[in-house]
Amino acid sequence: MYAYKSNFVNKYAVKILDAEYISHDVKRFIVEKPPGYTFVPGQGTEVAINLPDWKDQFRAFTFTNLISQQYLEFMVKIYNDHGGVTRQLGKTNAGVELIIQDAFGAINYKGQGVFLAGGAGITPFISIFRHLFKANQIEGNKLIYSTGTVEDVILYQELKMMLKEDMVNFFSHENRIGFGYHRIDRNYLIRVIKDFSQYFYLCGPENFVKDLSAILLDLGVQAESLVVEK
Repeated sequence: MYAYKSNFVNKYAVKILDAEYISHDVKRFIVEKPPGYTFVPGQGTEVAINLPDWKDQFRAFTFTNLISQQYLEFMVKIYNDHGGVTRQLGKTNAGVELIIQDAFGAINYKGQGVFLAGGAGITPFISIFRHLFKANQIEGNKLIYSTGTVEDVILYQELKMMLKEDMVNFFSHENRIGFGYHRIDRNYLIRVIKDFSQYFYLCGPENFVKDLSAILLDLGVQAESLVVEK
């Protein structure tokens, strides 16, 4: 593990301590934590694989661990059909070095509210929920989580344990008893949200965030109460 500066950006070479698949297409990485390195729950960093053909190909991933832990953790959705960085990460395991940069990101906890996640967009919220749960402050927050199928849900058991009835799952491509089977839309939000003056946290595919942001603003949510990645 070592730090250096390249093109005025702080970079850190960190070794992968553990890597494993936690779902059919999501892989969790635990890596060394550089001395003094910190982040705000919800933030992420740019990551590259420290190999000749990959060390300049950075992609953004979100930290999912508690800031007090002596390692860094992030979860990556692997796209084997793209032939890019995530496919290579799917073949990368303990002992290999990654290069990370300083933490960044606009998603951070501002107060109780509704978290709307689409697919792998749940990852910025995992560290936030873990932090709130440890501090016994998670009550009053609600998660509405949309994925294609039940197999696409990341950390279902842990999220359900933390949020209990304040976690709602939707599957857009699968009908399961006890779960919603449609997309999160305007009619649903009007039906289940009683207070549009609270904070709303959004993360997911570009169209997911764009469409829901427009709906929420139209329903009276103040722009400063809408927390999204810039």
